[in-house]
Parts: sequence; C-alpha cells; structure tokens
Amino acid sequence: MSDKYCSGVDVGFVGLGYAKVALLGVIQGITELLPISSTAHMRVVPAFLGWSDPGAAFSAAMQAAALVAVASYFWRDLAAICGGSAMALKARRFQDKNLRLGLLVAVATAPIAVGGLLLSPVLNACNSPLRSLPAIGCACLVMAALLAVAEIFARHTREASDARLRDGLLIGLAQVGALIPGVSRSGSTLTAALGLGFRREEAARLSFLLGMPAIALAGGKELWELHKAHLSHHGWSVLALGIAVAALSSFVTIWSLMRFLERFSAWPFVAYRALLGVVILGGVFLGKLA
Repeated sequence: MSDKYCSGVDVGFVGLGYAKVALLGVIQGITELLPISSTAHMRVVPAFLGWSDPGAAFSAAMQAAALVAVASYFWRDLAAICGGSAMALKARRFQDKNLRLGLLVAVATAPIAVGGLLLSPVLNACNSPLRSLPAIGCACLVMAALLAVAEIFARHTREASDARLRDGLLIGLAQVGALIPGVSRSGSTLTAALGLGFRREEAARLSFLLGMPAIALAGGKELWELHKAHLSHHGWSVLALGIAVAALSSFVTIWSLMRFLERFSAWPFVAYRALLGVVILGGVFLGKLA
C-alpha cells in the first residue's frame, strides 16, 4: 500500500510530513471558520506550492480542530443549551429559549447528516470530481455572489434568540451545500443566516452553534475511517500535529471574526471569495494549477 492510499482512503497528507502539515494546519484553522472555504485552500495552496493533494480525509479529519475551538469559545452557550434544555424538558417549559435553540441545532443537523451519508462515497473517493479545481473555483464564485446578495437585501436586525425552527431548517439545508468542496460550511450557514435577517455577529454565532454537530460528525466519521484503514502510527502523529496547530489558529479566528462582524460587513469576504474563484479558474485555464 503506498503512502498516498490506505485501503481506498486518500491519505496524501502523510507523505507531506510534519512541517508541511503544520503549515496546512494553520491555513485550515483560519479558513475552516471563515466563510472562504477551507477545502478550496487545502487544494489550492498545495497546488501552488507544488505539493501533493493532502486528500479529502485530511480536510474532514481536521474538523476535530474546529470542534475543539468552537466548543472552547462558546462553552457558556453550550452549557446553557444542554443544561437549560434538560431543565426545560423536565419542567415542561417548551417555550424555553435554550430548549428552542437546542431544537434548532438538531433540525439544522438532520439535512447534512443524510446528505453526508449519501455523498460520502463520492466525496471520499480518490480523485473525486467534486474536488477538481474547476468545480471548486465555480463554487467560490457562486458563494461570493450569494453572500453579496445577502449583504445587499437582508435587514441584519434579528437576534439569535428570535430564531425559529424554520430558520434552523433553512440554515441546515444551506449547510448541505458545504458538502461540495469550495462552498464552505461556515460560508453557507453564515450566508443563510444573514439572508434570514440576523445581525452579522448573531448570524456568525448561529452559524457556529448550529454547525457544531455537523463538524463533530464529519471529523469523527473521518477519524473512524482512518482507523479502519489502518493508518500508520507515523500517519496518526502527522495528523495529530495538524489538528493541534489548526485548533489554536481556529480559536484565534473565531475571536477575530466575532469582533470583525460587530463592526464591519461581510463584503471583504465577498471580494476575497470572488478573487479566489477567478485565480483558481484562471490558474487552471493557463495551466498553472493542475
């Protein structure tokens, strides 16, 4: 079995070694929680640097880093949701805000759980067409346009406490799009929340909280797949370093994004995503990216 493949699972990240994976961990940690697509960067950065594709398994397993960062940053919210929901159910207070938010999380998770199972064979396949650079470039341009529409037409007045089950379902359906590389889980859920009229920082908070189970499912599933594929001890150590570095950079990214959206709009992300899409498609067309 080569370093590139392990029981049918693409483990190209092992061959990159510690230093390269640490750098990709920093990039993954930053881009995973910003609405700019970590998968696009995990494909484009190695391609620009002449490195091999780290593989879909690497991007999915690194979700564990994002989960650690989000849970650390929003631990008070999580404690309130879990504890408050349990007490509300016991007292039959079905209108409790924590219980309602807990139900929102569940509703938002169901669509991507089903979609992930259905698309898993395609997404995790070596040389998956969905991970092709043209597909990722087009996804970046489409998401830039949708985020721009949300910024132009949305009211940005609603609070997260005003969210209803309908909002959770719509954000959850948008999250399914993140299964396509280049769309971005954070980008799809943030765009949906903005489109539903939530204030920018509240939209980001909803995006992170509602996306936590999906992050956990994706990361846990991929770590289990790597276990079943008998990843070597060296491979696990390389992955562990990447996750540790990504967790640190993810935490800093959350803190920075929340502060940014309290003061500014999402237009810089629109411009960046559009530019990234143009660079990817231009690089492919000119033969600079393979």
